[in-house]
Amino acid sequence: MSKGLEYTDFVETDTEPEEDELVCEFYLEHIDDVSFEWTAGAIAAESSIGTWDPNLTTMNEEIREMGARVVEANENEGVARVAYPPVLFEAGSMPQILSSIAGNIFGLSEATSLRLEDVEFPPEHIESFPGPALGYETVKERVGAEERPVVGTIVKPKLGLRTDEHARVAYESWIGGLDVVKDDENLADMEFNGFEERIEKTLEAKREAEDETGENKLYFPNITAPADEMRRRADTVLENGGDYVMVDILTVGWGALQEIRDYIGDEVGIHAHRAGHAAFTRLPHHGVSMLSVAKFARLCGVDNLHAGAVVGKMEGGREEVEAIYDFLRSDWHGCETTIPVASGGLHPGVVDDVVDILGSDTVVQAGGGVHGHPDGTRAGARAMREAAEATAEGGTLEERAEESDELAAALEKWGTE
Repeated sequence: MSKGLEYTDFVETDTEPEEDELVCEFYLEHIDDVSFEWTAGAIAAESSIGTWDPNLTTMNEEIREMGARVVEANENEGVARVAYPPVLFEAGSMPQILSSIAGNIFGLSEATSLRLEDVEFPPEHIESFPGPALGYETVKERVGAEERPVVGTIVKPKLGLRTDEHARVAYESWIGGLDVVKDDENLADMEFNGFEERIEKTLEAKREAEDETGENKLYFPNITAPADEMRRRADTVLENGGDYVMVDILTVGWGALQEIRDYIGDEVGIHAHRAGHAAFTRLPHHGVSMLSVAKFARLCGVDNLHAGAVVGKMEGGREEVEAIYDFLRSDWHGCETTIPVASGGLHPGVVDDVVDILGSDTVVQAGGGVHGHPDGTRAGARAMREAAEATAEGGTLEERAEESDELAAALEKWGTE
């Protein structure tokens, strides 16, 4: 009988990853009864071919070669890097990949904390996914925002508006100068605001605003639902002249996201809301990092992704958020880019800070920071547009406010922090 396959047999820190291997970086803490390297080996084993009993009668040498390897084990920093041979993964299947690298390993009793910090995908994996349809440059071109950030809003209140009211808020936002109006993450097909009627009326309002302003506008209707219903809702959007859909990607799941990306094709954009992400991205020592989520989302084909703002009400440190933004807009083995979205507690007085930190190839969204304007939605939208243009032109918000009553009122209410 051949030697059994212990967890420590998966530790090969004297080797380097091969070019075609997927590499995961984990943060790891463990119980006192086992070593750091043993626990790292358990992660590699249990996410590839191994199990708790080293003496499987079904194991053979060919299967042994498929095992993942710990190529770095740094106990001082709690870092373990694991390399996975490509044969372990189904090409183009995010659910299968994540069932391996972010699956049962999070329940191992020996690992008291485990966080997937980053994933390095080999070119072959990247090419097996569709990626985004549009790319950030196309999104900006669609609304004529090549030099300034794209500015948008979320219809507020989140829930409660009737379809006529929803469409009117959207119209006032577009007329005021915003490029984008989106549904909120929990607005679906509601008793008080039915999906089909909302789509018809809001897209009609979009066309009216485009005729009046001479500008192209975008509407992101939330189609989040079970997969069959998402397809039906996408059809409704397209039949009414829409060219974008919004999906709560984490609550519908990666398989459903891939299905809707394939269904709508290469001309329709996907706005990705990350509702629920902080349940596993927020803890510094356990879960999955938002950078990893951003990589999964870009591979699966989202054109816009909520990625943090540094300023505002949502958590997310500057270094982490900057890394996500840089990745989404980077050259990645031919995969189209995703435009990052800054949102959460934003208002006209912080647009310059967002752009200074994160750049102008960004969507800056404000909900309360538009509809909470003392003079109403249209004035709040105008204040956001003025702030974006002033920032792009290199001026200060205070200087622009001398020429804009709407921006002056916004700065008086919210300040510049």
